[in-house]
Amino acid sequence: MSELLDEPVETPRKKGRRFLVVLLLFLAITSVWWGRLVLSQLAYFRIREVEVTGTRFLDPLKIAARMRVDTLRSIWSETETYRRRVESHPQVTSASIERKLPSRLLVHVQENLPIALVPTATGFLTFDSTGHELPIDPRLAAPDLPIVSSADTAVLSLLGRIRTFNPFVFERISEISRPAPNEFLLLLVAGDRKTSSAPTDSSALDSTVTGSPVLRVRVPLGVTVTRLTDIFPVESDLKRRQVKVAELDLRYRDQVIARLQ
Repeated sequence: MSELLDEPVETPRKKGRRFLVVLLLFLAITSVWWGRLVLSQLAYFRIREVEVTGTRFLDPLKIAARMRVDTLRSIWSETETYRRRVESHPQVTSASIERKLPSRLLVHVQENLPIALVPTATGFLTFDSTGHELPIDPRLAAPDLPIVSSADTAVLSLLGRIRTFNPFVFERISEISRPAPNEFLLLLVAGDRKTSSAPTDSSALDSTVTGSPVLRVRVPLGVTVTRLTDIFPVESDLKRRQVKVAELDLRYRDQVIARLQ
């Protein structure tokens, strides 16, 4: 003889609790979408300020103007359009935008810095390490950069590597040229770094080294930044011995040839 058991009956109160839990979970999962949608309708969250960081030669006001921000838009609106507008500037390598509640956009800029000055008939032009001319007026910005005779990409690329891996050497370079297809000639200012500002016209080609001893260093095409540091012990030894050197030559493997005056 079997015994029938009564199944528990779910009360309306329990059903209501279950529905409420499901509803809360649904709202929590979808809040990323509907929360921004609701907040974006509030005037309190409209964009009122743009702050630009990371600039050196760039004018932050010009970057903000380039974004063409619609002040009627909410800070919760998409920012990808603004980022692309900033990155379209030739002096900007990359940019990112973050929101600062309630109404500020913070723009982080990685600037494409100039690497050298190239003299022309009308004055100096600034170039980056890839050979692109940058819209920087040296008379206004006064960048303390090496002078190169032309926008030779091999020369500019070498300067870029030197600045990245050994800024101390880069600070000493006054001029760099390519006297032959397979070699470079660097003029290094004695001491820690160049002290004068950029020349204001192309006739002042030697203005960065006037009054300072200059060390000529001849290097082969493809020279590494590590190899360039081989000149320092030789330079120090010659200085200690009070020997005047006309040129140091690194074109011979594992050797530094000193040509004396």
